Amino acid sequence: MELVEHITAVRSGSGDPAAMVGEFRRTAVLVPLADDDYMTATYNGIHWIYAFTDEFALARFAEARGTAHEEWEFATVLGARLLDVLIPALEGPAGVALDVADKDGSMMFPPVKGIVPDEVAVAPPRSES
Repeated sequence: MELVEHITAVRSGSGDPAAMVGEFRRTAVLVPLADDDYMTATYNGIHWIYAFTDEFALARFAEARGTAHEEWEFATVLGARLLDVLIPALEGPAGVALDVADKDGSMMFPPVKGIVPDEVAVAPPRSES
């Protein structure tokens, strides 16, 4: 099963999140570059590295940002390298935002154990009972 199929299955409630993370780790994704670095956004104190499954997903992101007419530079990076090398190099908690312009196909890989290295993982918020 390919990464997009895993994401679809997890989003529908029938997939295996651990298998999806494993497939992400084995998949080469496109990471846009900005100012000679990987493009990120910060939301609720977490740095999110943007990544895309293919050039079409990246183009949809560029269009959503109103920059479809511009040429985008990107690096092709293995998911495992993003999670194990690039995220620990960032200051503060960081995760990966995959295909964020695709309403039904996006997936967030947050900075939690089982996704990023334990030493940079944050504890998930506790729910109030």
